[in-house]
Amino acid sequence: MAGEVVLLDTSVLIDYYRKKDKQRTHWLALVRAGHHFAISAVTKYEIYSGATTDQMAFWDEILEPIPVIALDEVAIDTAVEINRELKRKRKQIHLADLFIASTAMAAGLPLATLNKRHFERIAKLRLVEMDTDLG
Repeated sequence: MAGEVVLLDTSVLIDYYRKKDKQRTHWLALVRAGHHFAISAVTKYEIYSGATTDQMAFWDEILEPIPVIALDEVAIDTAVEINRELKRKRKQIHLADLFIASTAMAAGLPLATLNKRHFERIAKLRLVEMDTDLG
């Protein structure tokens, strides 16, 4: 829904960084739809740990106004439940993705991701519909 806060997955931010035409990015499509944003502490870690020194100013400017949601005890407990279910189905996902998903669920936020293949395995996770025309 327009106007709601959406948790951005790392993939959406990397898409924004890589594309020359920023107007054709998934993140700006979400902005135009009226969404507000937050990121998980794990996404912040992934962005900054993968950034070069030259990229730091770009990421500082982009991420400064976006609230960061900590990986707290509720999110960890949620991650344990998700992992237990995925393990039972033999459909486990990467630990970082597990923590991003559990952060979204614990905060009651939908997740915007370009990595639907992994995240759609989590039954109770709400995913934001992304514009497939932006590719």
